[in-house]
Amino acid sequence: MSTQSSTNDSPAADKKPAGKNALVSLFYRPPFVGLVAFFVVLVVQALGHTVMIVMEEVWPGQDYVYESAFAMGLLGAALLFIGMKSTREVAATWYGFWAGTFLWTGWVEFAFVWSGNYLNVPDLMDPILVNEIATKAEYLVMMSSVGVLGATLVYFLLNRETKCNFFIFFQRHLNLRTGKPTRGYKRNFAAITALETIYVIWFCYLLLLFIYDENILGDRHPVTYGIFFIMVIWSVYLIQRLMKFWKVTTAIRYGIPTAIITWNCIEIAGRWHLYTEFWERPQEFALEMGLITVGVIIAAILVVKTPSHKKAELSREELGVMPDDG
Repeated sequence: MSTQSSTNDSPAADKKPAGKNALVSLFYRPPFVGLVAFFVVLVVQALGHTVMIVMEEVWPGQDYVYESAFAMGLLGAALLFIGMKSTREVAATWYGFWAGTFLWTGWVEFAFVWSGNYLNVPDLMDPILVNEIATKAEYLVMMSSVGVLGATLVYFLLNRETKCNFFIFFQRHLNLRTGKPTRGYKRNFAAITALETIYVIWFCYLLLLFIYDENILGDRHPVTYGIFFIMVIWSVYLIQRLMKFWKVTTAIRYGIPTAIITWNCIEIAGRWHLYTEFWERPQEFALEMGLITVGVIIAAILVVKTPSHKKAELSREELGVMPDDG
């Protein structure tokens, strides 16, 4: 959602990389910059489910699950603090993403877990698979937060300082501009990315939960199939745009909503039992989940090491790519 328009790349960056840097330079050009960012964010969505299940069901110290969740959120807050002080855009952007991820999982999701347990909200059972949970109690409680989401959505929609293409589109076409952006306004990329991560995850969770509700649509309703079809098209469209980005920080910020929207397609397909959601069964797929985790770490390190304004030898005109406008 929120992205940063790129500045002009340094002329020195156009020089051909030499020797051992030739292979590394592949990650400085499309489509790798965008794709790596996309897959890191996408896989982290699955790992978030894995972490929650491990904390609730696998770890021997289940009595300390809320203390563990608080510590996770505290880690997110610490990462946000470090990121907001950072003067490096790449580092600040990644700090923001991980901060938002830990804050959401540690403090937001487990707050709903606590509320569900405290209020004795029962899980919603699957009508097809016997003794299988369709929607956990914490997600049923989460639906009550839709009012807060709507209230904050108004602020973001009318914010004149926004650089988010999604909000700018509605401001432009619905005449919702509240003034010109402040000249010289300096954005904090860690804060922006953390808030973007939390907000997009939150929005998409509620969207799916209301779609799944049998009193509204239900997961087998024709409209749900239509929404799934639209999301698939939207995901492909966003991915092909993301593959044209040169700037790693812009790719990350664009990759967050792209990956999460794509994840919605995966979630709905899982709801239809089209595949095994192995990330929700870490006891059975420990080796596979371990390898995926290591892969995400390596991919994240590669992206972090990519200079924010580095450009490959080929010019943008030769490749016919768009500027990094998000």
